[in-house]
Amino acid sequence: MALANLAAGLVVGKLGTAAISAPELRRAIQRSEGSERGVLTIEQLLLAIDDARAHGESIVFTNGCFDILHAGHVTYLEQASAQGDRLIVAVNDDASVSRLKGPGRPINSVDRRMAVLAGLGAVDWVISFPEATPENLLAQVKPDVLVKGGDYSVDQVVGADIVSAYGGKVKVLGLVENSSTTAIVEKIRNNE
Repeated sequence: MALANLAAGLVVGKLGTAAISAPELRRAIQRSEGSERGVLTIEQLLLAIDDARAHGESIVFTNGCFDILHAGHVTYLEQASAQGDRLIVAVNDDASVSRLKGPGRPINSVDRRMAVLAGLGAVDWVISFPEATPENLLAQVKPDVLVKGGDYSVDQVVGADIVSAYGGKVKVLGLVENSSTTAIVEKIRNNE
């Protein structure tokens, strides 16, 4: 009954005699459940991507540790979001951050890092991954645009070969000077 009521509400909102599509109904269900944006499982993310593409939206993907969110991250994520319609932020889980950054990292748990990222207006969907790189996730998600910030060249971006192979774009965005989580952590530790 709830599903029929939701579908009827969509049809009534259209002019004349109308029908709704499966993607329209799925999107309405996501809105009603509050899962249209935010932290998602891989299953939820793949459904959300299918719905977005059914509505002609392009998918942008970026990844990182995002241990202590700072102005450089916010600027970068806003720039990334501008590259398409929907932005996915893939976050290294706690074990992979420790392997990449060393002992004592991350400062914030993956759940907290994802909650902060999901609260940003530029970010649509957030998901975590356990590996050092997001290559497995990229192979499943197949974003239209893969973005990375910093002083990389396109051929240095992890996953660029995967995205380029199916015709996606890879872009390297600007770097906000004097914005580094590692520098912030070191400054805090030196002031203890």
